[in-house]
Amino acid sequence: MSKPQPIRYEDASSEVREVFDDIKKVKGIPEVNNFWAYLASDPKTLRRTWDSLKQVMAPGKLDSVTKEMLYLAVSVTNNCGYCIASHHAAATKAGMTPEMFGELMAVVGMANETNRLVNGYRVPTDPGFDQ
Repeated sequence: MSKPQPIRYEDASSEVREVFDDIKKVKGIPEVNNFWAYLASDPKTLRRTWDSLKQVMAPGKLDSVTKEMLYLAVSVTNNCGYCIASHHAAATKAGMTPEMFGELMAVVGMANETNRLVNGYRVPTDPGFDQ
């Protein structure tokens, strides 16, 4: 199996161009990034992923900076370098300060540490936590 290659706008099908155009419009960017270019090799996955991401990251009860910081935290935990870079940039653009990033990383690190301790010790859930 050959290594996947990105699909560039000029080589894209009309179906892919439609998604690319929407991504550029919604994000206010001149070109789609590598993530979308690689997903474009499967137009159905590209469309589904973009539609889902657009819905989840849309304004709601959580503001944009909070959503991007959550995405960043999960990306750090999952060790996705690409997503860390992408969502760090998006969180910063949405208003995350260096101090906020520092606190976020402290929480991520602490949560990962205590989660592993709970798993290792097989700590049962306290009855008062069940609601």
